[in-house]
Amino acid sequence: MNRRWTMPPLLLIAACSAQPKTPVAGDAYVRLAAVPGRPAAAYFMLKGGVEDATLVRVEARGVPRAELHGSRMTGNGMATMDSLPNVPVPAGADVAFAPGGRHVMLFDVPATVATGTALPLTLRFADGEAVHVLAKVIAAGDAAPD
Repeated sequence: MNRRWTMPPLLLIAACSAQPKTPVAGDAYVRLAAVPGRPAAAYFMLKGGVEDATLVRVEARGVPRAELHGSRMTGNGMATMDSLPNVPVPAGADVAFAPGGRHVMLFDVPATVATGTALPLTLRFADGEAVHVLAKVIAAGDAAPD
């Protein structure tokens, strides 16, 4: 007997797009610096939970210092980078940490963090919530993972 899925389309859509209770991180990767000793950068996508949240810190295992940063263009067309004290994550919103925008600078990355490995990141929020994500480590010239 041939059976078909009989869930009403509206319920199917709702099930596939359910909003998480707390923020969720995914698509994480770390791009190592082209010059040894320079900072690496971490990128990921955040999906907001049911309430607004504020990202206040990111920690990377074995990395002594990580800073939230944002890139922007100045009035004269030059790119610059600013340290961010926090990043708002509105309820249900997608917040990208991507090249040319928000990112996490990782300082003094140990040599054990090498291309082809994974680096655990912990995202800390103002309400005490912590989100964990595993970031793929890539070389400076590599294309971003799919």
